[in-house]
Amino acid sequence: MKQPVDQVKGIGAKLAEGLANMGIFTVEDLLFHLPYRYDIFDVQPLAELIHDDKVTIEGEIASPAHVQYYGRKKNKLTVTLLVENVAVKAIMFNRAFAQKQLLPGRKVTVIGKWDQHRLQLTVSNFKVGGADELTPVQPVYGVKGSVTVRQLQKSVKQALEQYDDEIKEILPSSYLASYKMPDRKTALQHMHFPPDRKALAHARRRFTYEEFLLFQLKMQFIRKQKREASSGGSLSFDNDRVQAFVATLPFTLTNAQQRVLTEIMRDLKSSYRMNRLLQGDVGSGKTAVAAVALYAAVTAGKQGAIMVPTEILAEQHAQSLSGMLDGFATVALLTGSIKGKRRKAILEQVANGEVDILVGTHALIQDEVHFRDLALAIVDEQHRFGVAQRRTLRDKGLHPDVLFMTATPIPRTLAITAFGDMDVSAIDEMPAGRKEIETYWVKENTIDRVLDFIRKEVAAGHQAYVISPLIEESDKLDIQNAVDLHEMLSAVFEPDIHVGLMHGRLPADEKEEVMKEFAANDTQVLVSTTVVEVGVNVPNATLMIIYDAERFGLSQLHQLRGRVGRGDAQSYCILIAEPKGEIGKERMRIMTETNNGFELSEQDLQLRGPGDFFGKKQSGIPEFKVGDMVHDYRALETARKDAEQIIAEEKLENDPAYRNLLQALDAEFALNGNVLD
Repeated sequence: MKQPVDQVKGIGAKLAEGLANMGIFTVEDLLFHLPYRYDIFDVQPLAELIHDDKVTIEGEIASPAHVQYYGRKKNKLTVTLLVENVAVKAIMFNRAFAQKQLLPGRKVTVIGKWDQHRLQLTVSNFKVGGADELTPVQPVYGVKGSVTVRQLQKSVKQALEQYDDEIKEILPSSYLASYKMPDRKTALQHMHFPPDRKALAHARRRFTYEEFLLFQLKMQFIRKQKREASSGGSLSFDNDRVQAFVATLPFTLTNAQQRVLTEIMRDLKSSYRMNRLLQGDVGSGKTAVAAVALYAAVTAGKQGAIMVPTEILAEQHAQSLSGMLDGFATVALLTGSIKGKRRKAILEQVANGEVDILVGTHALIQDEVHFRDLALAIVDEQHRFGVAQRRTLRDKGLHPDVLFMTATPIPRTLAITAFGDMDVSAIDEMPAGRKEIETYWVKENTIDRVLDFIRKEVAAGHQAYVISPLIEESDKLDIQNAVDLHEMLSAVFEPDIHVGLMHGRLPADEKEEVMKEFAANDTQVLVSTTVVEVGVNVPNATLMIIYDAERFGLSQLHQLRGRVGRGDAQSYCILIAEPKGEIGKERMRIMTETNNGFELSEQDLQLRGPGDFFGKKQSGIPEFKVGDMVHDYRALETARKDAEQIIAEEKLENDPAYRNLLQALDAEFALNGNVLD
């Protein structure tokens, strides 16, 4: 179906040009320009309508429609409908043209948002005629420029008639039978012209699965190729020595830590290079897992490295690893601040193998750093590093195993998609005896009580973070900014309590200095933007106060909360927020009810959607036409399982029933039939 779109009867040069502006160049493009939503003309009685819901009602037009013009090219149309002998107002914006159709005495069916208090409907779609005269499901297409919906639908209908024999089935018949899915031709017909809701649901289910399966096959291809390209990296570590080291740790590993370590050790032993993502909530014990894995590499006569985003985090890691591995391995720190003779000495020791484990920032990937034999590279808070930086670190050794760690719990559905080419492990259990952080949501008018709470915690020898969303004033957002907040708190607390200020525009050396002062308790209250979100470890800090908390996503709020609760004392998180919308209120409620990062991440995904979870520019999260990763997660799980089996059993290459699927995969992702370049 690669024929130019003007081969469809009725599409002339002008319409073809309009379609091209919409990205529709071929017959296939046209047929797969699917509706972005469907209006269901399923009339409900007035008594069953719920306030603020999208509803469908049918009525008779009681009086002529009235149009009010305002602004440039803007208008509001109001018409009164008689519904079950009740007068209901229907309001439409920028639809003055409908005035000629909406004549008194005519029946009309309308869809829109219901206002129970005003007996009013804000209309999103309408059709003249009673619901029984209409197709129950109406597709709604996205069009732009000169192309109208009517032209598009007519062209699609013609293309389906003209080219229906060329719509090839790409799924093996066994899948259609076992999942009770319609064939591709029928499903496509029903996506554009659904005879009823049931047929549409089956068609949508089929294309959701097809999209997910193609994507998962691509990810499994990449995974398989990475494995095959990285063979020969088996690590012969001394398990007895590793267990002896684990026995010296001042705590017992949780079941989750032990499970994750089993997975990592299996990777280290295997002949494939490890490419694993380790997720673990703040405080779940990822560093201990990293220490055991790094020591395993040392017992094999190799070296390990751990790379982190900031100098202060590198220092903290080096300190905790040195403590844990004292007497077992030599740990060294390399950051941009280490210069001169000291730097030269460390570089020599790394090159000749005297240093077993090197901890550092991106300084680790400078050209001057040469490892004698790097076997394991760990990258902490991996989403903070670019792909090129991670690759450079990987290429410093012969074929080092790579473990990425993150304290940002990623929902399972996103892990399957964004990290589908990696193995994913999760520490989903907190160490025994760890105190839960108590979280409260307060309004801004209680600020005096919050300030008293800060004084009380500082008097007990503890410290507090105060987080603000912006650095300086913004005309667009009415938000308490960090600079103003710092001035206000300084005026309240100084000279008894020292208040520091930290934000993203400070030079790197000043940021380090501010954090060192806070870590040393020279500063008792730190006002900051979200730059403290990742990795800062100040066990003495027991209070996290977040201004305008409704401006943050759940995962970010949870990360900020995780900066406290790192010592023995009870810690608290106070969310100062006055959310206007329901989503903001729901976020605050969820935060006060759970400390589980994985649970929060799933809820955040529900509230924000996959596009916003990592930020708009995050690569690796595909845009699906039909499937929705959040709501269709069962189909996503099924597609992943099926894709793994198809690749493992090499069905694409060897089974004729999968030939069309291979061709579709090739066309979709330009794989050239050769397991992806």
